[in-house]
Amino acid sequence: MTITDIQNEIIDEFEMFEDWEDKYQYMIDLGKSLPLIDPIYKIDENIIQGCQSKVWLKGAPSENKVVFTADSDAIITKGIIAILIRVFSNQEPDAILTADMGFIDKIGLKEHLSATRANGLVSMIKQIKMYALVLQ
Repeated sequence: MTITDIQNEIIDEFEMFEDWEDKYQYMIDLGKSLPLIDPIYKIDENIIQGCQSKVWLKGAPSENKVVFTADSDAIITKGIIAILIRVFSNQEPDAILTADMGFIDKIGLKEHLSATRANGLVSMIKQIKMYALVLQ
């Protein structure tokens, strides 16, 4: 699936819920389903700077694609990184670097996050794109 296909799938999933309490619960559930990052990668070097919570992100090359694993110590933040991993993992670096991030606004995520969590979201995206740039 392309990044756009996955983003559209996520938009459709979020549209199924009428209020943000249900959307938050869905994000929490997505976070619970996030494959655990190998403990050897839970090091300071892999912590995303700019996040209120601790978020560990590791990107690795695999057959011309980037595979991401992540974890967080906060349930909402873990849900956010789970969404981003779903969109960007197993994609080619060029596709990650040129991806349109409009789906975040379409699901209403940014407007329903606190300022510090919104900054953390931007930092997560920035780090994902940095991995893509390095692995390009």
